[in-house]
Amino acid sequence: MTSFYINILENPERQANIILALSIVPSACLGTYLFYKKGQMKPSTLALIFVFTAVLLDALITVPVFIIPEEGGYSSFFSDPVFYAIAVELYFIVFYFGSHLTKNKTS
Repeated sequence: MTSFYINILENPERQANIILALSIVPSACLGTYLFYKKGQMKPSTLALIFVFTAVLLDALITVPVFIIPEEGGYSSFFSDPVFYAIAVELYFIVFYFGSHLTKNKTS
């Protein structure tokens, strides 16, 4: 994450989490919109797929590339409550936006 290298706040971890929490909103909406242009799935299932994909990518890319070189590890990354708050945020954004899109398709 480039937010670690551009210091605005004193705590770079908090800064990265704030930027991530804000950037999830448009990216989750865009991904949901693009899926529902051609796909059919319950919004709750799509939201779970988004969350599991994000967790998998965090385990395969984020932790080894960004966290471990900064003296962190898998346990510190996945035990952080902010990680779970962001995962819940992602779930609800995809679920509610997907519900909105599917409701408008059937109307």
